[in-house]
Amino acid sequence: MSDAYAERAAEYIDALGFIEATAEQDRTLIGTWAGGVAGRILDVGCGPGHWTAWLHAQGHDVEGVDPVPVFIDHARTSYPGVPFRVGWAEHLDAEDASVGGVLAWYSLIHTDPAHVPLVLGEFARALTPDGSLALGFFEGSEVAPFDHAVTTAYFWPTDVLARLVEEAGFTVTGRHTRTDPSARPHGAIIARRTRP
Repeated sequence: MSDAYAERAAEYIDALGFIEATAEQDRTLIGTWAGGVAGRILDVGCGPGHWTAWLHAQGHDVEGVDPVPVFIDHARTSYPGVPFRVGWAEHLDAEDASVGGVLAWYSLIHTDPAHVPLVLGEFARALTPDGSLALGFFEGSEVAPFDHAVTTAYFWPTDVLARLVEEAGFTVTGRHTRTDPSARPHGAIIARRTRP
């Protein structure tokens, strides 16, 4: 997956790598979510860094993490003063219970469904008690692969993904779905860390 994004990084940045390319509803949702986070936020799968920079500009303590070095180089150049590093969702390189929030906005869409519980467990490990997760994904009637522009991605029924989130030690506090014109159905889950 990282290699596939590295090969098309410039194209991705030009098309989607700026906050104005995001949906207003998503900015409202993520902004409201971040306002309730106590402590540092990790933007996991930050890509070119636009969400990280947007949250930083709002005064949040936030760090962008992505496995694609080209994205991290772009983010560091474009948003000086905002922290970014190369890293992976399945190994956050964060101390136990040290992070107030994890933003995983479309960062798990290429993860094999069998591995998603492992990643959610890593998020839970890093989050403080009552830490919060915001997860964006492609919503569908069943867990199913599809041909994404970069590499294979997966649709998830909201209820199925929410159940995995809860099994990882969270309580789901919000579910959101919508379909924008000429776009795949969108899903979002907001959850709070509630048990070890």
